[in-house]
Amino acid sequence: MRIMSLKSATTILALLAGLFMSTWTLALEKEPFTKERFDKLQEQGSTILVDVSATWCPTCQRQHEILDKYREENPNSGITMLTVDFDNQKEWVKHFKAPRQSTLILYKGTNQVWFSVAETRQEKIFEALDNVKVEEG
Repeated sequence: MRIMSLKSATTILALLAGLFMSTWTLALEKEPFTKERFDKLQEQGSTILVDVSATWCPTCQRQHEILDKYREENPNSGITMLTVDFDNQKEWVKHFKAPRQSTLILYKGTNQVWFSVAETRQEKIFEALDNVKVEEG
């Protein structure tokens, strides 16, 4: 039986760690909004969080930190997040009646169940998401 060298073992562990971290990072990425995806999710009765945001918006950045924490703590929430680019998707900003960037809109299927502008209190965002997440188990 051949024993793996320490260098080989270290290389394999580094590769596995990199793979794990890249998968974990991908799990936290936001999905860009498209009408087709939104319509399909609504048709399926899915829970959808529409995030109207801008890259330059500090309030949006704070919301994303909170949403990342929520997804980390609730990986099986069943909530799909679609991000509307405030600067480049004005048609959808108007469609969702978002008065500004940092607007969060929560849907359960076709029913809008929560609408928030500039909310950065973690407990309020978590409460809204907890009220619609898919029960685990």
